Amino acid sequence: MGTANIVIENIGGIESAKAELPPGVTVLAGPNASNKTSFLRAIMAGLGSNEVSLKGDADEGRVELELQGETYERSFTRAGSDVVAEGDQYLDDPDLADLFAFLLKSNEARRAVETDADLREIIMRPVDTAAIQNDIERLQEEKVRLDDELDEVESLKRKLPDLEQRKQSIEDDIEAKREELQAAENDLEEVDASVEDQREEKDELDEKLSELSDIRSELEDVRYDIETKRESLTSLKEERRELEEREESIEAVPNEKLENIEDHVEDLRRRKQSVNAEISELQNTIRFNEKMIDEANEGKHPAIETVPDGGGDKGALTDQLLEGEQETVCWTCGSQVEIERIENTLENLRDLRRQKHDTKGDLESELEEYKQRQSEFEKRQRQFDRVQERLARTDTEIEQTEKDIERLTGRKESLMDDVERLETEVEELESETYEEVLDLHRTANELEYELGKLENQRDEVAAEIDEIESEFERKSVLEDQREEIKEELVDLRTKIDRIEADAVEQFNEHMDEVLTILDYENIERIWIEIVEKEIREGRRTVQQNAFELHVVRSSDSGVAYEDTVNHLSESEREVTGLVFALAGYLVHDVYENVPFMLVDALEPIDSDRIAALVEYVETYVDFLVVALLTEDADALEIDHHRVAEVGS
Repeated sequence: MGTANIVIENIGGIESAKAELPPGVTVLAGPNASNKTSFLRAIMAGLGSNEVSLKGDADEGRVELELQGETYERSFTRAGSDVVAEGDQYLDDPDLADLFAFLLKSNEARRAVETDADLREIIMRPVDTAAIQNDIERLQEEKVRLDDELDEVESLKRKLPDLEQRKQSIEDDIEAKREELQAAENDLEEVDASVEDQREEKDELDEKLSELSDIRSELEDVRYDIETKRESLTSLKEERRELEEREESIEAVPNEKLENIEDHVEDLRRRKQSVNAEISELQNTIRFNEKMIDEANEGKHPAIETVPDGGGDKGALTDQLLEGEQETVCWTCGSQVEIERIENTLENLRDLRRQKHDTKGDLESELEEYKQRQSEFEKRQRQFDRVQERLARTDTEIEQTEKDIERLTGRKESLMDDVERLETEVEELESETYEEVLDLHRTANELEYELGKLENQRDEVAAEIDEIESEFERKSVLEDQREEIKEELVDLRTKIDRIEADAVEQFNEHMDEVLTILDYENIERIWIEIVEKEIREGRRTVQQNAFELHVVRSSDSGVAYEDTVNHLSESEREVTGLVFALAGYLVHDVYENVPFMLVDALEPIDSDRIAALVEYVETYVDFLVVALLTEDADALEIDHHRVAEVGS
């Protein structure tokens, strides 16, 4: 990666500056209050961070960052107590970098140990657990659909034995009917042989007999159709009765009730968004004030004054800071106040932020409850609508079936009249010789018709059996799909736990590595343990994982023992916070997307350990920019680029 170039105007305490940053380690060397932090924040701004402030006497500022052959320029304008950013930035989403790559003193991950923050929330923030929950809900719906289809296949399976029995009974009837027809045809051949000579005189009779056979066959078809329609009508009426019972058992949801639920859900969402906005505004205010306090403590704020305790001539600035109280011009009201009072106000803002988080939890719980009620109402309404839709279809089918029965009945009466007419004509034409032939023809025709009807019934039953058996083949596919979904659900439900466990394991490994580099004699180990805690979610108490930080010390005699974070000194807590933030940088592979790591406020660490730490981190990142005191910078043995003047 080539050299990066940066141009800075009116950012932090810098009025104007430009610098070249070659790949590798760049050191900002100089005493405190020399704009090193402002320079780092300018780099952050160029990459995309909004953690930026304007020079105290400027209303506009600008950062131009040239990186990888592209130029990214952002402008900043003061709007009341806020700063509005415009322009292009290197990072689409700077949140991960703000958390684990831009390790200034006010960095949230570094301060987590000092402020006793929720370590789990910080570690898991880059993980999209909401997407996992959406996948779980989608798979649950798919599983319900497959369960319904399998239930339908099972209901068809219960019909199969009766259908097989019916098919066998029809085949037995077909075999018996074929034997009767064969006997009738044999008798007819014998009679036909004895009357062959009179055949020509009986053509008219044959025609009448053929016509009579056709009409009788059609009559039987019509009778069968009527019987089938009546059976269908009975089934439809039974189905309508069952549907009416189901309709009575399902209580329709009044529209106004469902609308009230929807309105309440929407109201809760708006309230939640409002609380989120308040939390975000509080967070921005807290970060802004923390940064301003840091800058004031470093002596960069233009209005800082120190009131010595003893009077006399003023000494060096560092001596004045140690001997007196610090005062500054309040950046909100303009009055002269002690920094301690502003810090107390800042703590009150943090308390208010925690209260807003609690309110957000209550709203989320209530919102989930009402969303469940809304889902139940909508599901019941869909059931009610489906029953009503099926009722309407059934009524239409009943009406059409009754019309078909009426039409077929009229056709049957007309055919019966034709049969009666033809029988009369046949009786007039037939002789004694043909009476037996006529009876045999009638018998054979009736047997052929009955045989055909039985074969049709058998084919219909066989087709239904084939359809059910094909559903059986689909059943195994459905069961395989359902089993896969069940396995996916189990995997997804444990995925978050696995992600937490993997993240904690990696955190612990990387913290061990960093501690090994720092080589503190009285701190053996810093590690995180996953524990379950009861928390309140609205009106419910639920179990939720929490990350507890443990510290293992060693006594002068070499005996290791576990100590609490609260017993650490201020410098040890700062070092622990830095170790935690560096571990987060490595666990989430931040270096894959963010080419810079920025670090300042390393005063609690001695020069040798700073050198070892810089050498370790430098292997992961393209650009490592570190703000150091001059004596600490001189102790670095690794090749590095030094920026002594960072602007005016």
